[in-house]
Amino acid sequence: MPNFDSPLPIARVAEAMGLRLDDIEPHGNYRAKLSPDLLTRFAAKPNGKYIVVTSITPTPPGEGKTTTAIGLAMGMNRMGYRAAVSLRQSALGAVLNYRGGAAGGGKARLEPYALLNLNASSDFHNIALANNLLAACIDNVLVHGNPMELDPFSLAWTRVIQISDRALRQVLTGLGGRENGTPREARFDAVTASEVMALIGLVNGDDERTTLQNLRARIGRIVVGRSRRGKAITADDLKCAGAMTALLQDAVKPNLVQTNEGTPAFVHTGTLGHLAHGASSILADRIALKTNDYVITEAAFGSDLGLEKFVDIKCRASGLMPNAIVIVATLRAFKMHGGVGKVVAGKPLPEDLYKENLHALEKGAANLLKHIENAKTFGAPVIVAINRFTQDTDREIARVEQLARDAGAEGTYTSDVYTRGGAGAISLAEATAHAANKPSQARLLYADGLPLRDKIERIVTQMYGGGGIELSAAAEEKLTQYSEQGFGQLPVCIAKTHLSLTHEEKHKGRPKNFKLPIRDVRLAAGAGYVIAFTNELRTMSGMPARPSLEQIDIDENGNVIGLE
Repeated sequence: MPNFDSPLPIARVAEAMGLRLDDIEPHGNYRAKLSPDLLTRFAAKPNGKYIVVTSITPTPPGEGKTTTAIGLAMGMNRMGYRAAVSLRQSALGAVLNYRGGAAGGGKARLEPYALLNLNASSDFHNIALANNLLAACIDNVLVHGNPMELDPFSLAWTRVIQISDRALRQVLTGLGGRENGTPREARFDAVTASEVMALIGLVNGDDERTTLQNLRARIGRIVVGRSRRGKAITADDLKCAGAMTALLQDAVKPNLVQTNEGTPAFVHTGTLGHLAHGASSILADRIALKTNDYVITEAAFGSDLGLEKFVDIKCRASGLMPNAIVIVATLRAFKMHGGVGKVVAGKPLPEDLYKENLHALEKGAANLLKHIENAKTFGAPVIVAINRFTQDTDREIARVEQLARDAGAEGTYTSDVYTRGGAGAISLAEATAHAANKPSQARLLYADGLPLRDKIERIVTQMYGGGGIELSAAAEEKLTQYSEQGFGQLPVCIAKTHLSLTHEEKHKGRPKNFKLPIRDVRLAAGAGYVIAFTNELRTMSGMPARPSLEQIDIDENGNVIGLE
């Protein structure tokens, strides 16, 4: 048994995957960058098995999906399989709140924990630079005569910042005279909300040259707004796509780190699960699959959001499909969905959720059954992993096992990786490996040619259990416009709460036949999808959108007047 007391030198982690020292770009002793050129070197090698971890509709603290994914990879390695985990990079805000983010926790975490969580790599910094370069180009166009006739009221591009700075959520820029720009309302979002972050996660290529070409093309397609005549204005039009690509040459390379048991861990991009696909990068997964027999990755939130986007957005772009799907659940979440306790985000969960209650468990398990149904829609074998707490009883777990098998799952297995590391996932690892080697008929939910409105409706009816959608006039007009502009082939990304199958988090369990309101849609042409916003959604920074710019007056010197 290896010594897990301290991290291994990153060269040893790479060597275990068949990589040479000159295959990696070390950044200190415990992290390395990996070049897409590895895909050319290992082109003849078959891919390993691709396993995606999702969850039921979670409680606000989450159900331990990332920790389970890390522990599952460690469990497979303990059994002699060559396995790795591929995860999103943790947001800095999660670290400052000691929530761990994408680094796991307990005895199933990434190492070195503090260094990784504090975002030792420069990826987020460079992504923020590229995003804000584009924002600066927009303001330069406005102040230098606006030759493109860019409509300031149409601007959809925001600046980003890594920390949660409440005072910058909604701001006025360009104050102090014309030399400082055109006064307008703006805001700073989290860097994880940037379309640059999302598109890096979907960049594909077989070597460094083709990867940078794909990156450059995606950045060039970013739509920042429209002209007064209605023409879409892109990053290419602003002539800053090349400079943005130059800033991202290092950020596009996946990071190699390790778990606390020395298992290889690929950590790359930090895309949001609401406004983006919410998964690690395609490049990280592809390199991992060429250098390991099993790769465990995760999809954000429950199967309704994360897994659907993982398949219909990420897998559509990569050409890869999962060989097995693991759904993480907790008994406390079943009881919450069964009506026990009042769960409030930011407050400790009620103690009643940890007491045996078979009636509430069976009622709330309807949520699990919906997620099993969702996962089976994509054609891969489904495993249920119960993240076990000390208060959970054998009777409750046995009941979930029966319900899950009746719903078509391969089985239910407990996970105790938080307290035991890889040793707490041996049974789960064996069952998952067995399921991943079964014949799979993995498939997308919809074809490219399906109209955008029908794509949204299919997601709502088949993934959420709704009875249809209610499009606002503005959303319907934009969908028609996007189709006419040639974007009708793109997949859709629905932005809604992750705490319910509906658009309102108060609706727990398995709601049926509801109508999902779509108040607005937005084109993310660089990332390659259309975002549909529900009524409940707020802006990326957490504040409600408000078009107050139209109520602000500017004097002849460019100063703001009439502001209360």
